[in-house]
Amino acid sequence: MRENYCKSIFSQSQNSVDIAEKLMPRTAIAGTRIRRLRIDRQMRQTDLAAACDISPSYLNLIEHNHRRIGGALMNRVAAALKVEAAVLSGGADSSLVMLLQSVADRQGLDGDDAKAVDDFAGRFPDWARVVESQDRRLRELEQVVEALNDRLAFDPYLSASMHTVLSSVTAIRSASGILSSGERVEPEWQARFHRNLFEDSQRLTDAVERLVTYLDSEAEEEIASVLPQDELQVWIESNGWHVDNTDAVDQTDTLTSEAARELARQYVERCISDGAKLQTDQLVQSVSGLGCDPIAIASRLSADLGLVIRRIATLPDSVFPNGVAPGLVICDGSGALFFRKPLRGFEPPKFGAACAAWPLYEALQRPGAPVSANVLVRGRDDMPFRAYAYASVMYPAGYERAPVTEALMLMVPEMSGDAITEQRRIVGSSCRVCPERTCPARREPTILGAPGDDLVGEVTF
Repeated sequence: MRENYCKSIFSQSQNSVDIAEKLMPRTAIAGTRIRRLRIDRQMRQTDLAAACDISPSYLNLIEHNHRRIGGALMNRVAAALKVEAAVLSGGADSSLVMLLQSVADRQGLDGDDAKAVDDFAGRFPDWARVVESQDRRLRELEQVVEALNDRLAFDPYLSASMHTVLSSVTAIRSASGILSSGERVEPEWQARFHRNLFEDSQRLTDAVERLVTYLDSEAEEEIASVLPQDELQVWIESNGWHVDNTDAVDQTDTLTSEAARELARQYVERCISDGAKLQTDQLVQSVSGLGCDPIAIASRLSADLGLVIRRIATLPDSVFPNGVAPGLVICDGSGALFFRKPLRGFEPPKFGAACAAWPLYEALQRPGAPVSANVLVRGRDDMPFRAYAYASVMYPAGYERAPVTEALMLMVPEMSGDAITEQRRIVGSSCRVCPERTCPARREPTILGAPGDDLVGEVTF
């Protein structure tokens, strides 16, 4: 009995050690750190021992982790080495270590290089902050490149402005080339060329001024919309994605065009209709008990699946365990997105076609059949989601007119600890800004890639 009791105590203590090791960050042993810092500072062991008022032999035991070091002595050693005591005892700042680990993961580092993150942050904290700052700046620039790429490719106002600028420059260059060629030009034609130069330069100035104003307003996050859908998107987001008062459309200054106001009225009417069919308190209770599974909620409440998906996306963040409401995209029968509710890690393209690998388009091919998949959205930070998609066919004009197809995709952020029982589907935002190298659905090269890559991903025809 005594033997079994001792084994039980040993087993419990070992389990406690294992749990503690898992919960603790990866930190080097204090003695090893002291030895490394001393050698880096070209300090002899006897000099450090004298500064700490201990014997060299005792310091040698500490450096080889044969003796533990207490608080008072730790402070004396830290003062002698001119570092913070936390660097010796607990390693570098935990938040800095986590940020560096994220950098290592994004760069694909593994093995000994990844394990040395804590040691690097502890020994060279300033350099570690430089690395983290550069990575943060790089991700910000990638976001700018992504936005500019979308706008250069699909923004009609920017495209028209660039066409005007290039046309004016070409005309000015042609006229000035003729005048500066040295050949004799008749006074009548010379006057005409001078007039053209003035008019083209004036047109170029006006176009550039309008373009700069447009780009500046975008940089300052002001409303720089040229499409009614853009105005509607900004207005809906500012109202928490759910508006049940038709008077709000006429009371806002965000909707500047009549087309945007008409779209807003249609959206509000749908919100009111959806709210009447599915009460918020019933939906919140169901989400609390069943999670964000639309089929389970629709079965419990005997509600339409598309209605449930739309209503879940309009609930406030506080309803959900992770404090983040799901994202939502809706497209028509052509696949064009006309509603986007982004969230961190899932940013639907504002212009152009979206990722063909989205479950949204699988559902669009099979109206009435729900689709669910675990997806990993590639981007600056690869983010896991659970996607629920559903498409429906409606006949608002009866038999004589074409049916109207609508597909929805709810993107639920994955919580840590969620069980994954199937392989994750790799998706992106759009081909131009997706780094996935082996995507079979790629239709154009990406502008992103690893250092040295000329082209990431092959286009399939």
